[in-house]
Amino acid sequence: MNTNTIALFFLKRKWILATLFIVTLAGFSSKWYSGPAHRWFNNYGAGLLYEVFWCLIVFFFIPNKKHATSIAIGVFAVTCILETLQLWNPPFLQLLRSTFLGKAILGTTFVWWDFPHYVLGCALGWLCMRLLSKGTDKAPPS
Repeated sequence: MNTNTIALFFLKRKWILATLFIVTLAGFSSKWYSGPAHRWFNNYGAGLLYEVFWCLIVFFFIPNKKHATSIAIGVFAVTCILETLQLWNPPFLQLLRSTFLGKAILGTTFVWWDFPHYVLGCALGWLCMRLLSKGTDKAPPS
């Protein structure tokens, strides 16, 4: 892969990267937010943005609106599995969850109320992918 190919790869995805940056900042900010409705933002708002984040990560590598629905459903399925895994506490998962990254990716506490927010987050992720696909479906002019 030459330098021009790599540059074109990132150029076609610049809006996905920009959106990922904003979603990531908003997600981390929601964990430390302390204003009105802070409990919702700290827990469920962050979960909603977590779904959007993972939809966009996958979409970065498969930037085609034809795959947006499959990506959103796949992200929902995987995060539901991760949520359910929070009911299981073997030593190796406890060790992973003791780190910031492990806590951020795997979570720590099973909550049924997360599932509707995962649905909303994946729907929002689907919408983002559809809107962002306008700039990634076609190759830029030479």
